[in-house]
Amino acid sequence: MAVIPARELFIDGTWVAPSTGRYLDVVNPATEEVIGRIAAGAAPDVNAAVAAATAAHKRGSWGKLTGKQRAETLRAIAQKIKDHKSDLARWETLDMGKPIDEAEWDMDDVAGCFEYYAGLAEKLDARQYSPIDVGMDEFSVKVRREPLGVVGLVTPWNYPLLMAAWKVAPALAAGCCCVLKPSEVASVTCLELAGLASDAGLPPGVLNVVTGLGQEAGAPLCSHPGVAKLAFTGSTATGRSVALAAATNLRPATCELGGKSALIIFEDADLDKAVEWVMFGAFWTNGQICSSTSRILVHSSIAADFYGKLKARAQSIRVGDPLEPGCRLGPVVSEAQYRRVSSYVQAGIDDGATLLTGGKRPAVCPRGFYLEPTVFINVRPHMRIWKEEIFGPVLSVSTFETEAEAVESANDSEFGLAGAVISADEERCKRVAEALEAGIVWVNCSQPCFCQAPWGGIKNSGFGRELGEWGLENYLSVKQVTTYVSPNPWDWYSPPSKL
Repeated sequence: MAVIPARELFIDGTWVAPSTGRYLDVVNPATEEVIGRIAAGAAPDVNAAVAAATAAHKRGSWGKLTGKQRAETLRAIAQKIKDHKSDLARWETLDMGKPIDEAEWDMDDVAGCFEYYAGLAEKLDARQYSPIDVGMDEFSVKVRREPLGVVGLVTPWNYPLLMAAWKVAPALAAGCCCVLKPSEVASVTCLELAGLASDAGLPPGVLNVVTGLGQEAGAPLCSHPGVAKLAFTGSTATGRSVALAAATNLRPATCELGGKSALIIFEDADLDKAVEWVMFGAFWTNGQICSSTSRILVHSSIAADFYGKLKARAQSIRVGDPLEPGCRLGPVVSEAQYRRVSSYVQAGIDDGATLLTGGKRPAVCPRGFYLEPTVFINVRPHMRIWKEEIFGPVLSVSTFETEAEAVESANDSEFGLAGAVISADEERCKRVAEALEAGIVWVNCSQPCFCQAPWGGIKNSGFGRELGEWGLENYLSVKQVTTYVSPNPWDWYSPPSKL
């Protein structure tokens, strides 16, 4: 039986047992076997982690270092990730079920994220005390950028280490000290990150990791008055609670939440290429992506040909042991998620959608939380599978007649994380990209993500942006420094004249 590393909580540079004395099982979703455990932290552990981070911020040197000095440690962390890539990818696959090829790709992105923010940390030095022209020669006005302080980071289970890197790397680059609370469903690689960062030279208290249940560990972190900012990725429902907790303490929050993104395919599209991007947009990470383009709008004139190609490609996906190279669809993350996704499949059938393919357990996988790549056609706007985020390998397809109809249907959603358009007409692609109500739009593709580009949504998909320069700004406070430089007295209140 495969075994994951045994770790406790990581607080102030040390592995410590949880105050509760309790632990949570780590279950391999491909086999349903218990392969390890994580600590069930709670409010006292969160308090200890925030205290350690506060001490590191106030008395330590991390935030006082130059950006160039912090960059050296960030690059050292990136190298540790590279050195341990194979182990990290394997543990991630064992923990949450994504195919090993995807997990290895994720580890490359994790290292790349730390390297990117190392570069921005260096550039931050040159931006310090940047001047502002205020139109008065008597004053020199400059802007200094400072770390916010202690930040609370709450991350999901679908990209455990990558989503942590999206928050930890820019926070460290800015000079902040962090308390990371990963999802209790997949925490293994986040704990490893803490150890690797310490080995790379990150001072004690700068990165703390508290694992545990959301209500017991996540909620106390989000409501902690010692946290200067919250960054959260997860469901819309939980995001509301996070935003309210931050608002209660008058703290800023960044919330990257759910989605139900649409992909529009016009009649002039190359169908083979379109089908490939549809597959990638819906079944990558076993369909467990907040930005998944799981609503497909295809022009009615090409629908029949598209359905045939889509069915053949979906049925050709290699489903099986996610540790096997070449696997393209593994299990969903847990039994609870399997039941949730399966209930949506049944809802699609009950609502009258046509099941084109999939919808059941693959014959080759008698154990584990597996579901075949599932495609519904003839889906109508009122159906749950069209409106609600499923977070599994389930694709819903509908047709349209006009560009205006397609855009209106795509925008008819409570979510606004992403959208996509496929067409040979560049002007049409531009029009549609501008018309889609989303924070991210892909043209002739779906799901590419780059740490240099902003990521985030609108409407019920949240607010704020991660990645790129925007990700760094999340963790900086802007301070105005104004100096009176004139040799002359200000003399607004003139001294009384002598008699």
